[in-house]
Amino acid sequence: MTAKLFWTDPYATHCDATVTAAGDDWVELDHTVFFAECGGQESDRGSIAECPVRQATLHDDGRIVYALAPGHGLTPGRAVKVQIDWARRYALMRLHFAAEIVLELALRRFPGVERIGAHIAPDKARIDFVWPESVAPALPEIADAANAIVAADRPILSAFEPGMETAERRYWEIAGFARVPCGGTHLKRSGEIGTVALKRRNPGKGKERIEISAAAPLG
Repeated sequence: MTAKLFWTDPYATHCDATVTAAGDDWVELDHTVFFAECGGQESDRGSIAECPVRQATLHDDGRIVYALAPGHGLTPGRAVKVQIDWARRYALMRLHFAAEIVLELALRRFPGVERIGAHIAPDKARIDFVWPESVAPALPEIADAANAIVAADRPILSAFEPGMETAERRYWEIAGFARVPCGGTHLKRSGEIGTVALKRRNPGKGKERIEISAAAPLG
């Protein structure tokens, strides 16, 4: 299992690691700051020993396998530097948490709604639901509630569920608002999100999509 430093310090941009397994076009590491796609949040971009990472894949057993160019030359036991694109990571973190807040508010606004998909990219996020009518009339209310949480600059707790460290089950919590299972990378405070804006899309009959953007906070 790869030790995931992006959980203990999601603001870390690099680390020293050791290759634990390797093939012609892939490697595994003993620990890493490089997030692999999970829960709809896109993977980080960056490099291992200055070799660009083509893809990062999280396996069910907790291993992360990094696809590199064939013939990278890295072998087990090799010490390497892992580096991520911080601007991209931080954009993902901000939109990820904006989406988490919007999802919680939407679940409350539409009792019984079923979430069927989500995607977090650096420029925008989306959440897809099964719902029989347009969610557009409710979006100003949801956006106002989300921006109130942002403006309050609330602390965000992120940790393992008690006794679930081995299973790697994590959660985030804003006291008095929500506590939610989630294995993504989380901000320290809600004020880092910036101003949240929402749009409604209709991806198909009986389906609704909320698109989320977040303007960077001033200062």
